[in-house]
Amino acid sequence: MSNSLTQYISLFEENRDLICGNSALALNAPRSEALAIVKSSRLPDKSTEGFEKTSIEEMFAPDYGVNISRVNIPVDVAASFRCDVPSLSTLLAFVINDSFHPTSKLESKLPEGVIFGSLKRIAEEKPSLIEKYYNTVAPAENPSVALNTLLAQDGVMIYVPKGVRVERPLQLVNVFSSPVPLAAFRRILIVLEEGAELQLLVCDHTQNRDKSYLAAQVSEVILGEGSRLEVCSIEESSEKTSRYSRLFVRQESGSHFSFNSTTLTCGTTRNDFSVSLLGEHCETMLAGMVIGSGKMHVDNDSDIRHMAPRCHSNQLFKYVLDEESKGAFEGSIFVAPGARFTEAYQSNRNILASTTAKMHCKPQLEIYNDDVKCSHGATTGQLDTDALFYMRSRGIPESEARTMLMQAFMVDVIDSVHISGLRERLLHLVDRRFSGTLGDCAGCRSKEC
Repeated sequence: MSNSLTQYISLFEENRDLICGNSALALNAPRSEALAIVKSSRLPDKSTEGFEKTSIEEMFAPDYGVNISRVNIPVDVAASFRCDVPSLSTLLAFVINDSFHPTSKLESKLPEGVIFGSLKRIAEEKPSLIEKYYNTVAPAENPSVALNTLLAQDGVMIYVPKGVRVERPLQLVNVFSSPVPLAAFRRILIVLEEGAELQLLVCDHTQNRDKSYLAAQVSEVILGEGSRLEVCSIEESSEKTSRYSRLFVRQESGSHFSFNSTTLTCGTTRNDFSVSLLGEHCETMLAGMVIGSGKMHVDNDSDIRHMAPRCHSNQLFKYVLDEESKGAFEGSIFVAPGARFTEAYQSNRNILASTTAKMHCKPQLEIYNDDVKCSHGATTGQLDTDALFYMRSRGIPESEARTMLMQAFMVDVIDSVHISGLRERLLHLVDRRFSGTLGDCAGCRSKEC
C-alpha cells in the first residue's frame, strides 16, 4: 500500500549517486540499511498513535521538493535579525534550509578542540569521529529516524573535548528560504566528553511565509560523565511550516541536561524528546511553553528513562491556546528495576483562552522499583476569573488584564533558562506575542565580539 514514504523511497533510488555524491562517506555508510527499514515501515498516524496526536504520515504526505543537488538558495540573513531585543553575545552559525553556514571567523573564536561546524565537512575531515558517534543514539530501526538517515546530506556537529567549558553560548539559527515548497532533512550531532560544559541557543524561522515547508530534524546528544549541556530552542516559523523534531539523549554518570522548548508561532509542530539516564547521579530538566493562536497545532511528547540509581528528572510544560489552536502533551517516565532512589516529576498545565481551542494531555508513569519519588499531573482550565475581575476593578482593561495573567502563567518556564541575557529576552518575546506585536520578527539577533 502506498504511503508518504513511497515518494522518498523513489527519490533516493532514482538519485542515489547524486545524494551520496553531495554528502560524505561516513554519512553514506548507513544509508543502505536505512533504505531497507524505510521500505518495510510506515510513519505513525492517528490510527496507530491516537487521534489526538499529530499525524506524522500527514506531515510528510505533501509533495515537497528536496534540494539533493545542493543548489545555493539566496537568503536575507539580515531579515532574521529585526528585533529590538538586546543582543546576546554568542558564537553564531546558520542552517539555511539544510546546509550549514558559519559566520565569519567562527572557528577562530572557538576554544581549542571545540567543533561547531558542518556535519558533512567533519565527516570528510574526521570520519573516525563521525563513525564513533553518528547514528548511535537515535534508534536506527525507527522509520522517521531511518528516513532522516537516508536523505540527510549535511547537518551540524558540536563537539566539546574532555574538561573544556565553552564560556560563550553557541547559537544556531535555522532558516527556511526557498521560492518553492521544500523539505529539509536536518541532522544534529552533539557530543560532550567527560566534564565538558556548553550552552546552546537554537532558533527556527521562516522567511518565505507564503510557501510550504517541512523541517524533519533528528538530534543525537551524547553526554559524558560529569558533563553539562543547556539547550534553549525558540520557534518562530510560519503557518505553512510543519516541523517534526526528534531529540535523543544519552547521559552518563553525573551528567546534567537541560532543555527549554518555546513555540511562539508555527503551523504544525511536533517535538519528541527521548532521554536515557544510564549512569548514577544524572539530572534532566525538560521545560516547554506554547503560545497558540489561529490554527496552530503543537505537540510535545517526552520519554524519560531512568536506568540507573540516584538520578533526578523534572518536566514542566505549559500551553496557552487561543482561537482554534490545538495542543497535545504526552509524557512518559520509566523507572527500571535497578534504578533505586529515583526522583522523577512531571507537570503539564494549560489554559484555554477561547471556547474553540483544544488540549490533549496524557501523563504516564511506569515504575518497577519501590524506592522512588515520582509524581505526575496535568490541569487544563481557563484564566482565573477572580483575578481577572480584581484587575478590571482596578481600572485595567480586560485585554491588558488577560495578557498580564497569561504572562504570569509562563514565568516559571522562563525561569528555567540560565543562558545569560536570554531569560529577559524570552520575557520580552512572550510579552510581544501575547500583545500581538511579534509579527515576523525573529528575536534572535546575535552580537559577535
